[in-house]
Amino acid sequence: MKYKTMNKSEFIRAIAEKSGNSQAETKRFLEALTATVEETLAKGDKITLVGFGTWDVQQTKARTGRNPQTGAVLKIKAKKKVRFKAGSELAGNISKK
Repeated sequence: MKYKTMNKSEFIRAIAEKSGNSQAETKRFLEALTATVEETLAKGDKITLVGFGTWDVQQTKARTGRNPQTGAVLKIKAKKKVRFKAGSELAGNISKK
């Protein structure tokens, strides 16, 4: 199965067509959306859009790993990572297609 990756301009164009807004308006909206998500997660808060999904931040612990080429032991630092979990409606709609 071959997958296509939609880039930002294609995403903006698709949203603009579905919403009836201009691409410039849609771009401003998308930038506001991403900035809001980023600011909210940076504060440590969670975002839940019922049916669509949830974004949150997880703290990973420091751990040791191995370089797969050399086998050398590496120290992997603790970090925060963003997690998105699809909501039941989104997951159900995707699995139907």
